[in-house]
Amino acid sequence: MPTVLGQNFIGGARSGLGEARHKSLDATTGEALPYTFHQATDGEIDAAALAAKEAFAEFRQLSPARRAEFLDAIADELDALGDDFVALVCQETALPAGRIQGERGRTSGQMRLFAKILRRGDFLGARIDLALPDRKPLPRVDLRQQRIGVGPIAVFGASNFPLAFSTAGGDTASALAAGCPVVVKAHSGHMATADLVGQAIVRAAEKTGMPKGVFNMIFGSGVGEGLVKHPAIKAVGFTGSLHGGDALCKLAAARPEPIPVFAEMSSINPVVLLPGALSARGAAIAAELAASVVMGAGQFCTNPGVVIGIRSPALTAFTEQLQEHMGGQAPQTMLNEGGLRSYSKGVQKLMAHPSVTHLAGKPQEGRQAQAQLFKADVSMLLNGDELLQEEVFGPTTLLIEVADDAELNAALLALRGQLTATLIGETADLQKYQWLVPVLEEKVGRILVNGYPTGVEVSDAMVHGGPYPATSDARGTSVGTLAIDRFLRPVCYQNYPDSLLPAALQNANPLGLKRLVNGEWSSDVIA
Repeated sequence: MPTVLGQNFIGGARSGLGEARHKSLDATTGEALPYTFHQATDGEIDAAALAAKEAFAEFRQLSPARRAEFLDAIADELDALGDDFVALVCQETALPAGRIQGERGRTSGQMRLFAKILRRGDFLGARIDLALPDRKPLPRVDLRQQRIGVGPIAVFGASNFPLAFSTAGGDTASALAAGCPVVVKAHSGHMATADLVGQAIVRAAEKTGMPKGVFNMIFGSGVGEGLVKHPAIKAVGFTGSLHGGDALCKLAAARPEPIPVFAEMSSINPVVLLPGALSARGAAIAAELAASVVMGAGQFCTNPGVVIGIRSPALTAFTEQLQEHMGGQAPQTMLNEGGLRSYSKGVQKLMAHPSVTHLAGKPQEGRQAQAQLFKADVSMLLNGDELLQEEVFGPTTLLIEVADDAELNAALLALRGQLTATLIGETADLQKYQWLVPVLEEKVGRILVNGYPTGVEVSDAMVHGGPYPATSDARGTSVGTLAIDRFLRPVCYQNYPDSLLPAALQNANPLGLKRLVNGEWSSDVIA
């Protein structure tokens, strides 16, 4: 395994000018690991952003095939990181080796998927309106459009996915695919992991002849503000807390040149239990739901934080079964002490509220998170109590019992924006409650039926986004190939000589794309 240098990545080189130092920690014991990281200075933040800006001019003009080679090379380098790397990630995050091995595969798979998108070419969005010189009363000029990268992207690593949402995660993969160099702000919870992944990306860049500033990364606390404010940065990708995402949005909006922030922040991911399903298989649902809530110590942005059911004997029986499952869960180590503190505070808030009943779970103490189950009166939701809207990031969920269909509708309408909503129902349930779908469509980015949201497939159709506060911009996704759209903008070429046009727009269609030509999809050569 390469050495962890603990220096910032700037323009293809390493730099450690800052006097402040940070230590990587063992997530289980809290003890310092033998890795020290240099806080990025203001000058190094500036140098990283300018290196990305300089690389952009060359990188965005490379053919999609060349950028695809780069992404494939990153994937190969990630896959080559061995068992010693996996052990280090486990040490920094307390996540099991099987989880890290799977996440490494997902991360390299994301890179290869975006390489495939580049070779496919549809991300360019080629549109051609041929000249109509004889049109009356006015002729039409020749107009051709494609999309290009917006510029350097600031990427903030996430704590809960040290690989798939961090240094080489989905934001980085989609930005690089779009032709945008990145400046990553390494997450403080897994800095050694970030260092080794950063080295893998640099090796891939060198092997494929990419410009030196295509990948940059800075370490330290408080460095994000200077990065977002830097005029070279043209967009931000972030996965984390609502507080952190809101702060970045305000910084970006207050710049002389405002830029978009694509922040994935807070979601309680409601699960709606329909009557027929509870009657037919309530015991199985209780077991499945408990497993989803406590998976990975509940540290998923799609963790089911609220469960809603209509009052009935079947719901009562389900509640008793869920209590039994949640009460028997073993404590789990969370990603870091900060996460455990936040979880404990969230649990304490629920414990202290007079309209919330604690149903299951051992007292929260020590260095591990205890699974918890609560029940809240629906009036809290209907009356706008903020507590039920707050994500408790960890292995806990909250039951809400509604009186009838009308109260179910009102409860769902009272929810804020979410990443997901889940319907658990039999065929007859789903037909009877089809009226729920338009309600949920306005609230969430993904609607599930008879599944659980803790699992996000990386694919063309996936949406990992949703209305605020789930994300800062519901028009995008941070998972799946549509993520590339966040970092592209359209450019139109009017009356341009064919030989000087980008390849995607030339008459001969050298990339073999399906293009929108005069309002019809066609892959034909234009005569």
